[in-house]
Amino acid sequence: MKILGISGSLRRNSYNRRLLQAADAMLGEAASVHIFDLAKLPFYDADLDGDAKPAPVRELLQAIASADGILFATPEYNYSVPGVLKNAIDWASRPAYTSVMRGKPSAIVSASPSTLGGVRAQVHLRDILSATLTPVFPSPDFLLASAHKAFDESGGLVDAASADFLQKYLQGYVAWAGAQAAGAQGGQR
Repeated sequence: MKILGISGSLRRNSYNRRLLQAADAMLGEAASVHIFDLAKLPFYDADLDGDAKPAPVRELLQAIASADGILFATPEYNYSVPGVLKNAIDWASRPAYTSVMRGKPSAIVSASPSTLGGVRAQVHLRDILSATLTPVFPSPDFLLASAHKAFDESGGLVDAASADFLQKYLQGYVAWAGAQAAGAQGGQR
């Protein structure tokens, strides 16, 4: 399974990018996570949203279209998702109701230095994705609190319970996404 990883943080060594890298390592042969860098995307501008979209936007749309699912990793900025993540979704969700995001199985994880782990950003991201007809893995949230202490030097999770929960979350997501794809191929969506 080919999963597109989208981090809501532009920082090269962000906690959420590291979380996507840890997810890729945990999935092994079951799936791979390709991380898309949002840094090149221009701000959404309807004047640019025609047949000749900017190259970084075309790259994002192609990456989403060719993926079997999307794994969002979002920090929490001011109780919500970062603007860069919302901007990417705004580009990818056009045309409304028929975009490359429609029906694309997604999952949300978050890492934050706070003790809440990004829970409010996840709630907002679920609302945003519902508007794009992007199904979200129905599971308890994976929230990595105190992310500044959560990773070892090699990028693995320090806490065994967090690593175990992430592993189970990812296995559940891959199975669910596979079932979503099978249902779509069978015309059951």
